[in-house]
Amino acid sequence: MNGDFLEHYFTNNTDLKSEIRIINYTYQRETFAFFSDNGVFSKDKIDFGSRLLVETLLKHERRMGLTILDVGCGYGFMGIVVSRVLNSQVTLCDVNKRALHLAEKNISKNKIRGSSVESDAYKNIQEKFDLIITNPPIRAGKDIVLKILTKAKDYLKKEGTLWFVIRKDQGAKSVLKELEKIGTCKIIEKSKGFYIMTAEFS
Repeated sequence: MNGDFLEHYFTNNTDLKSEIRIINYTYQRETFAFFSDNGVFSKDKIDFGSRLLVETLLKHERRMGLTILDVGCGYGFMGIVVSRVLNSQVTLCDVNKRALHLAEKNISKNKIRGSSVESDAYKNIQEKFDLIITNPPIRAGKDIVLKILTKAKDYLKKEGTLWFVIRKDQGAKSVLKELEKIGTCKIIEKSKGFYIMTAEFS
């Protein structure tokens, strides 16, 4: 994976050629299909960390009718799957315009209740949510990742929970320490170097 591509999924490159493709995914008996394209994260397949987060969350969360925010949503995989399985409402946000265009198409294609917002982290987010989920863009830098994770506190309802995925070798333990300063952070699952973690803030 070259450096040029790594830039694309959390910035906007209008010169990048479009090559739409469809990625299929099944959770239990629920089938999903996602439009993807060049210039978005994990364009050719569902990212392992994102899939692990979704499937771990759905093992633990049984409530229906929630409000969900997917920060750095890409083409919308995590938010769309979780919202449909939990019969909930999702807001997908990203700074990448191409990703948001795909997310809008995928909301419609997968028949969920949702909307998309162009937003650098929480900049254009107004309301509070029951769940915030994110696979933060590690290559955007540690400061941006920590901002996404710590600022979730301001956008969660009182009993709300942040769910996120981070690799062990990309600072999982240091993130845990930072979040413990402002809330309760737990490691829920570990697989292939990926940690699925939650944070709750009183």
